[in-house]
Amino acid sequence: MGTVFSFDVRMGPDTIVPRVQAGLGAAVAGLHRVDEVFSTYRPDSQVSRLSRGELALGDCVTEVAEVLRQCEEEERLSDGWFTARYDGSLDPTGLVKGWAVERAVRMLASAGAGSVCLNGGGDIQLHGGPWRVGISDPLNPGGLVTVVESVEGLAVATSGPAERGCHILDPRTRRAPAEGLASITVVCPGLTQADARATAAYAMGARAARGWLEDLPDTEGFAVAADGSTWQTSGFARHTAKLTA
Repeated sequence: MGTVFSFDVRMGPDTIVPRVQAGLGAAVAGLHRVDEVFSTYRPDSQVSRLSRGELALGDCVTEVAEVLRQCEEEERLSDGWFTARYDGSLDPTGLVKGWAVERAVRMLASAGAGSVCLNGGGDIQLHGGPWRVGISDPLNPGGLVTVVESVEGLAVATSGPAERGCHILDPRTRRAPAEGLASITVVCPGLTQADARATAAYAMGARAARGWLEDLPDTEGFAVAADGSTWQTSGFARHTAKLTA
């Protein structure tokens, strides 16, 4: 998927180590398989072939239909600010990485891991805990703007141009968002939703994103504006810790 994945797996008192090791192997293999099926950079992937009309949805592995259903739901919830279709091409990239990471963490939890932190290119799914996740300052490389705490499990996704330039476009204009944020971080129980909602929130810009995130259940947001000012949704504070703690 064109990025680095890192696992932090911690054993519990009743953990059967060989079982967790097998679960880790299955999770890694699953991530490679997702890349083979969903990558838009692979001309032979099922998603690429489906987009070109060379393959029917019914002929794809069942995960393709599952991911596309999730994309349709996030598109509906965001009134089209999140979309898996660009200029007629199928591209579920804005959701599928989060979905793959969340699924890999479920594999490890089912294998008996006490707690798990899986970081996929800066987007994180947590299981168990406690965990502390630092949110990078997009205007001050190496710095942090806030820290998210999790005791039982949480997902944290951040969108913005700091690492890769402006790669998220307003789906209505096909241009950079008019009210571009330096970054937007979304916290949800699962990374499937957090990943897609961070993408949508960045695309819609600061004014619309704040109200939209406030209205979504089990979803909170933290944003850094281009001038360095910040804002957060009303429930975000309950997930945060002091930077100096």
